[in-house]
Amino acid sequence: MEGSLKPMDAEQLREHAHKMVDFIADYYKSLENFPVLSQVKPGYLSELLPDSAPEHPESLDSILDDVGQKIIPGVTHWQSPNYFAYYPSNSSIAGFLGEMLSAGFNIVGFSWITSPAATELEVIVLDWLAKMLKLPKEFLSSGLGGGVIQGTASEAVLVVLLAARDKFLRKFGKESLSKLIVYASDQTHSALQKACQIAGICPENFRHLKAKQSSNYALGPELLSEAISVDLSAGNIPFFLCGTVGTTSSAAVDPLLELGKIAKAHDLWFHVDAAYAGNACICPEYRHYIDGVENTDSFGMNAHKWLLTNFDCSLLWVKDRSALVKSLSTCPEFLKNKASEEKGVVDFKDWQIPLGRRFRSLKLWMVLRLYGQENLQKYIRNHINLAEQFALLVRSDVRFEVLVPRTFSLVCFRLIPPSDLADNGYKLNYNLMDAVNTSGKIFLSHTVLSGKFVLRFAVGAPLTREKHVREAWRVLQEQANILLENI
Repeated sequence: MEGSLKPMDAEQLREHAHKMVDFIADYYKSLENFPVLSQVKPGYLSELLPDSAPEHPESLDSILDDVGQKIIPGVTHWQSPNYFAYYPSNSSIAGFLGEMLSAGFNIVGFSWITSPAATELEVIVLDWLAKMLKLPKEFLSSGLGGGVIQGTASEAVLVVLLAARDKFLRKFGKESLSKLIVYASDQTHSALQKACQIAGICPENFRHLKAKQSSNYALGPELLSEAISVDLSAGNIPFFLCGTVGTTSSAAVDPLLELGKIAKAHDLWFHVDAAYAGNACICPEYRHYIDGVENTDSFGMNAHKWLLTNFDCSLLWVKDRSALVKSLSTCPEFLKNKASEEKGVVDFKDWQIPLGRRFRSLKLWMVLRLYGQENLQKYIRNHINLAEQFALLVRSDVRFEVLVPRTFSLVCFRLIPPSDLADNGYKLNYNLMDAVNTSGKIFLSHTVLSGKFVLRFAVGAPLTREKHVREAWRVLQEQANILLENI
């Protein structure tokens, strides 16, 4: 490979990495110039790239030219200040730097011995975050529990569901699998349903309890109690409850205090999915939304959603780490080592689905150190304030309505349909969303609440400012004018 790019050469790395950093920095400087939602058609890239890999090396300059001309048009720009869809996926300078370090070391830290710093830093930063959230001491590594970084909240809910399943199967026997019952609001993320499919929980044993508009789509404790009573009478075994702090559709908050008491009374494993809104709970004024977490068994939050930590970095805490280990541990001969055999260390391979794992704690550590708790709190408060400003703008126009009270940085709203529309404004609001997204100026996503098509405006991109919120509202009003004139 003389004269070409070597697999790892320090000076070549320096040269090429400088070019890449410049490219990324220029991308961020020009980010507002791109359509937020990619406007390409399916299959566009196969028409632009060769159908086989190159036989000989190509230059980084030519590759970056292709990125600009062929890849970026097919990118939906999650970091754009005009991105208001789904929930945010944050990037930051600190997050980038942590990712660079992780890529540079490129360790596969499945057990302590494979890189002690990777395991021990993860333990430390998860304890830091637990203390920022004021989680009960049972979730700290100094006790029987602890925290671990998963890839996504979907992985987090799967591993705790498996741990809970196996705990109950050990108690009631393997033949009782068909009787195990899972409970959650119908607003709970679909990741729980997928976890049940993977874990072998019968679809008919998943209780989707209907959340009502009168409770702002939070799970009603009375519904849970009633469902458990019915299942017990039928000879079933209630074993798992998932509560949510900040549902995907409307950022609803389930009443953890009341649900926790019911779960405790019936010995259910109680997991809380706070993937998005849990981040806000590092602010003292929002911490009360997780009151009752002391009665839960596990708690999850995505730092990559709203805490300036690049994807992926999903934080999971459990009160009993042995439950995870009993369910997920394997120890073939080639993984045995003195430190693990003496049981004086943590092997995170036994807390997750895959064996391999990246050094993800580096980026979280750098975020916490380079920004500090105070600035992270200000960052979240700013987005919540911007969302409140947007909600006020919506309420100022009698043609629109806010469907549920704004709690965090999500506003659920719609264009009020004329009374003679048979579909209750479903098509009208779909067309409004499609028009603004197709314009490329902003990007929104939607949900359906009580049969109504609802637009979701989620503030959370790092570069979003008040001017972007006001411009988004102007775009929405313009498109609403056009649609209403043509009805």
